[in-house]
Amino acid sequence: LLFQILGAVILGFGIWILADKTSFITVLQMSSPSLKTGAYILIGVGALTMVMGFLGCLGAVNEIRCLLGLYFTCLMVILITQVAAGLVIYFQKETLKEELSRIVGNLIENYSSPNDDEKNLEDAWDYVQKQIACCGWIGAKDWEKNEFIINQSMTVYPCSCSNSSKDFEADSGFCNLDVPLNSTATYADWPVHEQGCMDGVEKWLKDNLGVILGVCTGVAVIELLGMILSISLCKNIHSEDYTKVPKS
Repeated sequence: LLFQILGAVILGFGIWILADKTSFITVLQMSSPSLKTGAYILIGVGALTMVMGFLGCLGAVNEIRCLLGLYFTCLMVILITQVAAGLVIYFQKETLKEELSRIVGNLIENYSSPNDDEKNLEDAWDYVQKQIACCGWIGAKDWEKNEFIINQSMTVYPCSCSNSSKDFEADSGFCNLDVPLNSTATYADWPVHEQGCMDGVEKWLKDNLGVILGVCTGVAVIELLGMILSISLCKNIHSEDYTKVPKS
């Protein structure tokens, strides 16, 4: 039962990544196919874990060694895959950071696109900037590359970046800077957050690192216990009685 619950959690997490439309996950999955692929892998692993949990229970209750052996093998493959994925993420973190910078940079440059798919992506990025209280990826200077802002002589700024109370209700699009007509400005004149979203995301990860590691460790320990239990049961079963298996 525990492994079926674990499988349901993993399955639900994969579905959430695909369905979520209002967070940083959306920005990544709409811009990078690798995250979407990862979500499908999570859904597959979750479904497999649920099936394996059922087979493990069936093998333990009816003392069927082949089912317990299959359960042990699948758990071992899942655990090895998880460890390998963790190592790849750790050793490729600089590459991943560069990829994120490219994705967000393109999004900021092309912000205010009439395309519906791009609009969904822009809404998600506005939500990120609003929730994390950040502006741009490295900082507000990133927005100087936006075509619309350049055409407006830098006298507008993204509302979701604002730290001004008068822009509290506006959480998307551009807000006008209070400057004389036909004036020019720079990002330093904008009433926006100084922190870049890269620093904000890194801070969030550091603040929640204990929880993330705890969950990953807990999942790995549960899988190890399942492997130990299944192999122990296998050794204690000296003869198999297939008449115990329910007939369909």
